[in-house]
Amino acid sequence: MHKKSLARLLFLIFFLTCLAAFIALPKQIGNWQKPALDFYFFGQHIYKDYELKQGLDIQGGMQVTLRANMDNLPAEDHASALESAREIIARRIDLYGVGESTIRTARQDQDYRLVVELPGIDDPAQALQLLGSTAQLSFRLQTPLDETLTATASAETFLNSFSETGLTGKQLKRAMAQLDPQSGRPTIALEMNAEGRELFAQVTKAHMGEVLAIFIDDVPLMMPVISATILDGRAVITGDFTVEEAKNLSIQLNAGALPVAIEVLEQKSIGASLGADSIAQSVRAGLIGLALLMVFMVIIYGWLGVAADLSLLIYAVLTLALYKVFGVVLTLPGIAGLILTIGMAVDANILIFERMKEELRAGSAYDKAMELGFGRAWDSIKDANLASILTALVLINPLNWSLLNTSGAVRGFGMTFLLGTLLSLFTGVVVSRLLLRALLPILRRLHR
Repeated sequence: MHKKSLARLLFLIFFLTCLAAFIALPKQIGNWQKPALDFYFFGQHIYKDYELKQGLDIQGGMQVTLRANMDNLPAEDHASALESAREIIARRIDLYGVGESTIRTARQDQDYRLVVELPGIDDPAQALQLLGSTAQLSFRLQTPLDETLTATASAETFLNSFSETGLTGKQLKRAMAQLDPQSGRPTIALEMNAEGRELFAQVTKAHMGEVLAIFIDDVPLMMPVISATILDGRAVITGDFTVEEAKNLSIQLNAGALPVAIEVLEQKSIGASLGADSIAQSVRAGLIGLALLMVFMVIIYGWLGVAADLSLLIYAVLTLALYKVFGVVLTLPGIAGLILTIGMAVDANILIFERMKEELRAGSAYDKAMELGFGRAWDSIKDANLASILTALVLINPLNWSLLNTSGAVRGFGMTFLLGTLLSLFTGVVVSRLLLRALLPILRRLHR
């Protein structure tokens, strides 16, 4: 590789490592406090403090298991109803400000369940208040506020400016995200049942040009304007939606169209003291393991081991930074997955170094032996990491297949295991190769 290209790549690795190290730093060290990312972008407030999110087993809180009663719904609507219930509960929790919550759906035969984890909440009444009632959807007309009061109107005054029309989720047959055939932009299609069709026609005919807001749990979800009289009960809501936003909004609307009775099966409080002790022991074990691994690499491989240790430190910094950037919720099984991948991070280096030794014993020059070592070890590295990635995907179960695992703890382990495997592949092959090329003059002299 040309020296200038190598220098640029090494600088890029150095820059990324420094940036990751800053993100990985704790929020406060002594009297110094790390600044948060806080700015406005096109009117949107961007705020990131890049702190590790702690799961229920570390932070403590409540775990509530709910059963969805599907007795009054057709079998083909069960899956949609369960997902709708999950979306509404997630929305309530987000509005309430509970951080790092997780909601999982589970199904066994005709038993449909939701498992909700609420870190930081230890009051059962508070938890049930968040989860207990079925979502209510309604269509409401807005009464225009006096222009002199609009600027100073409170949130309560604003919400009181909407009046009920009689249209609710009971009359909404379905909502569906689709693409406009002319513009190709995402839209949301609504279809009313026989009862809602007539009422919808009356409302749209009498209030042309007015706002017909859609409320869920007394909170406005959308505020479309009536632009035509709807006689057949089929309406299309247009706006600046992305495809994902249109899908999510249709799911939330269907939650009102498919109300599901929720029954609390189990609730339990989980203390944080055991989690705090366990995380301290896990971190201590991880640091000891990392130190021993680095010493082993230097003893066995000398300067090659130094390069491997540098890539291992870069791996550790990048991993912690990515946990914070992507909001990975850290649980005890997740920490176990992280510690496991620390050991795996040098597997690629060991395979490469042993191949290099074989080439040197065969009489190859050091430069050639190094390149052949990376090239001939790649098939083994690729196969081993592919097997690890597939295993992690089975544990994560991203498609939520019922025949695979649905446990949040196992998924947490799988997520950290997957991220660690991908990063270790990058640092073990790409970063180590760049470092060895930079150290090549020293390695040549030592080999002589």
